[in-house]
Amino acid sequence: MKAKIGIINVSDRASQGVYEDIPGKAIVETLKEYLISEWESEYQVLPDEQHLLEDALRFMADEQECCLIITSGGTGPAPRDVTPEATEAVCQKMMPGFGELMRQESLKFVPTAILSRQTAGIRNKTLILNLPGKPKAIRECLDAVFPAIPYCIDLIGGPYLECNPDIIKAFRPKSN
Repeated sequence: MKAKIGIINVSDRASQGVYEDIPGKAIVETLKEYLISEWESEYQVLPDEQHLLEDALRFMADEQECCLIITSGGTGPAPRDVTPEATEAVCQKMMPGFGELMRQESLKFVPTAILSRQTAGIRNKTLILNLPGKPKAIRECLDAVFPAIPYCIDLIGGPYLECNPDIIKAFRPKSN
């Protein structure tokens, strides 16, 4: 059975067709490199509207049964950046370590990483991860946190995701 992974690019301009959805495509390409398990994507491009994003997150988690939803964009301090608020509104548990590690990694490249409000949370059997909107930052952040994602999905009752060890090594504790 294929795992389902939701990908949402949160961008007013990309949702209006003003510019190409490059961040969402960057996530898909990165996951194609990382995962050797069979998976399929559920994909949306949405404007920076909290209620629309909340509805999409609920639909992907509850109806489409995505084990992982990755968003890009809407994590900054600007008035229309509402992705973390939407994520917090639909999750039962927040996973602040993901955002902490992503900011720590991004600070190696840009001092403005402290302005990012990336986060992650759990909704039922779905891990929701908020990434920045720039493709370079998306890859840097995913490289940092993805080793923990397959085990997190195991712990919440999701499918077993197997990674390509030549690209990224998933960490799973050894059984005793």
